[in-house]
Amino acid sequence: MKTLFHTAALSALALLMAGTAALAQSTLTGTTALNDRIDAIDTAVADDMARAEDASRFGNPEFKAGLSGSASLSYNGKTGNINSQDLAIGARLRFAQGKFVQTIGLALDYTEAAGVQTKKDVFGVYDANYYLGDSFYGFVLGRVKTDGLAATATDTDTDAFVGVGPGYRILNNPNTTWRVQAGVGLSYLKDGLGNTVNEIGYIASSRFFWKFSDNVFATNDTDFLTSSTARRVTNDFGVNFKLTEIMSTRVSYLTDYNSSNAVRTDNKVGVSLVFGF
Repeated sequence: MKTLFHTAALSALALLMAGTAALAQSTLTGTTALNDRIDAIDTAVADDMARAEDASRFGNPEFKAGLSGSASLSYNGKTGNINSQDLAIGARLRFAQGKFVQTIGLALDYTEAAGVQTKKDVFGVYDANYYLGDSFYGFVLGRVKTDGLAATATDTDTDAFVGVGPGYRILNNPNTTWRVQAGVGLSYLKDGLGNTVNEIGYIASSRFFWKFSDNVFATNDTDFLTSSTARRVTNDFGVNFKLTEIMSTRVSYLTDYNSSNAVRTDNKVGVSLVFGF
């Protein structure tokens, strides 16, 4: 159950520092590699800023009726001094019909170097919401993550969870929104040796949005999970500033508590900064 929630605040500075080694020259001048890395940083920061907006906070979303979605694929293969290949596939499908909205997300990562597989991950999520009005809704959430290379008792081969429950919007206006949801679910874990654990878990979440002005808003997202083997709480607080017409930033503070870890609490400060001119 300890891997149910995954929330991260991305730091543009940290991304740039971590990506320095990735700037190997793909051309004689290295221009292509640098441009690719800059694009990756831009995308990561934009995603971090967009997540803070919480598109579901205003009640029944007006999604396009019927089926919609997107898919992407990336493949790189090298031969010569280094033989390697990398494959990444991502897809998102949404089906909206009246008050019932279903979303399926799928991501696949595969990496091979010198004939040896180094990554073989699959991650899928199913999210369904039925809106009974602007304030009350019900949800079904399912997720599964697999590691095709798991081989020991400390490796997680499969981590799956399915849960159901109600949700309620306590506040719902353009400047302040607050919604909570809670439910019960079943967790399934399998390690690299084939040992499995099934247990009942209880989840509760809070999503709070506060708009101070047209240029400043804050969010506070809290998730609580408890089961017979672990208790986990994550809290992600962030403030978004539109400093000028060409500059925006988000500062966040993430706290992650897991009772099954030796060091139970982890904290992370994130800074995302966007310039445009």
